Amino acid sequence: MEAFFNKIFDYNFHCNKKLIEQCLALEAVAPNTKRVFSHILNAHHIWNARILNKPSEFEIWQEHEVKDWEEIHYENQRSSFDIVSSAENFDKRIDYENIEGRLFTNTLQDILFHIINHSTNHRGQIAVDFRISGEDPIGFDYVYYKR
Repeated sequence: MEAFFNKIFDYNFHCNKKLIEQCLALEAVAPNTKRVFSHILNAHHIWNARILNKPSEFEIWQEHEVKDWEEIHYENQRSSFDIVSSAENFDKRIDYENIEGRLFTNTLQDILFHIINHSTNHRGQIAVDFRISGEDPIGFDYVYYKR
């Protein structure tokens, strides 16, 4: 399980890094792209914090300047790799409170997979923003990454 999660977090890292680089090269980043990518970063951070039973530094829809994305992204990935490499049991149940204050429990593996799936979903929305803005979005398909 550790090898699987290392692979998909590496893929997630690659995709987000490419998207950050593309946005930094633009004269202007569409407001919705800034909002959604900030949300990707925030959600990843929040899930890591839940797993580690630590307070979150970010709100779920808090917006960040594009110039700050890379630092947040690197810290998220570093934290996730630490979680994966130190996990003794991926079926371990994690209790957490959602943003509405409701209590839930999910396994570590479900939460880790959710982080990746959530990011992938929102990168797809950002690709649509790019097309609307007349920019060519980067292809983020996993098989392309593995080639």
